Amino acid sequence: MILKLSQIICMDYMKNKKNLIICLFGYLLISFSSNVQANYKLGKDFGSLSRPLPVKEDGVVDVIEVFWYGCGHCFNLSPVVSRWAKQKDSTVNFQKMPVTWGPVHQLHAKLFYTIEALGMGEVGHTAVFQAIHKEGNFLSNEKAVINFLERLGVETSEITKYMDSFSVKQKVKRAIEISKQFKVTATPMFFVDGQYRVEAKGGSMRMLQVVDHVIELQKPVSYTHLTLPTIYSV
Repeated sequence: MILKLSQIICMDYMKNKKNLIICLFGYLLISFSSNVQANYKLGKDFGSLSRPLPVKEDGVVDVIEVFWYGCGHCFNLSPVVSRWAKQKDSTVNFQKMPVTWGPVHQLHAKLFYTIEALGMGEVGHTAVFQAIHKEGNFLSNEKAVINFLERLGVETSEITKYMDSFSVKQKVKRAIEISKQFKVTATPMFFVDGQYRVEAKGGSMRMLQVVDHVIELQKPVSYTHLTLPTIYSV
């Protein structure tokens, strides 16, 4: 559909002969991009899960990014993923899930869900990434985490209230279960509809392009529609 739209635009644009070369070059770029995306293959560019989750037939594709605050690639990818996610419409439900391999990872998962519960959202998560990767504060124990949140202006009583809450503990527990079921071995890693896994191969742009490809595969035919190009740049 995108190629057909480009052909219609070109037919009008090429009435001026000076624009012929520009238009043909642009058309070739669009054609090449479409062909590359169409050539993503299961088993090569993305994988299927041995223990998939049941697919909800609600017309919404669930996308999970598994990450870790201490992961340098996750740190660099974070603003790119944020912009990518904001371009998605209501047919895509994007969520981040912290990895939970060991004690430090689980502490950081607890921090992630505490920030969510406090309503600090993206600002809070960015501050954590900055503290670890720019300031050298690895937040490796609970005291360091509490001190960090206090410096962001959160009252100690509020921090402990949420960090020790049943809700946060349950979310960490659920993240542990999903990580095991999905066999998460590296970060960042994307999972689409609990069926497919996309790993970090060939850079962040390619990874997100593969995720977009799998999203389109999962969308019901009735939800297929022309969308604006996704911007992947940092």
